[in-house]
Amino acid sequence: MDAHAYPVTRTDAEWRERLTPEQYYIMRQHGTERPGSCALLHETRQGTFACAGCDTPLFGSTLKFESGTGWPSFNDPLPGAVESTVDRSHGMVREEVHCATCGSHLGHVFPDGPPPTGLRYCINGVALNFTAA
Repeated sequence: MDAHAYPVTRTDAEWRERLTPEQYYIMRQHGTERPGSCALLHETRQGTFACAGCDTPLFGSTLKFESGTGWPSFNDPLPGAVESTVDRSHGMVREEVHCATCGSHLGHVFPDGPPPTGLRYCINGVALNFTAA
């Protein structure tokens, strides 16, 4: 993780206690879940998707869409909920998305989404908790 100070901070031991091993790998070590492996990919109820690391609301269900990629995809996050950094891993240059509150890795944002934003926030489902409205 970077040296940026976030409002919610935890020790490595606290993160390991709070998160499942898969969540820890994805959210704290910048991993990626297998496409199609998360139940939230198919979640269609009205509600809010929050960070599994700190419970910050990140995305509203009205901005979720089926991208065909195998990961939950959203047009836009809730205001101020996420931040991004340049990710140069795996021989690519991408825009990584992380929680603005705790810094946990969520996924990436791409400029190939539908209107109105044209963005596709491609998010690891295990990095999210869903609360129905």
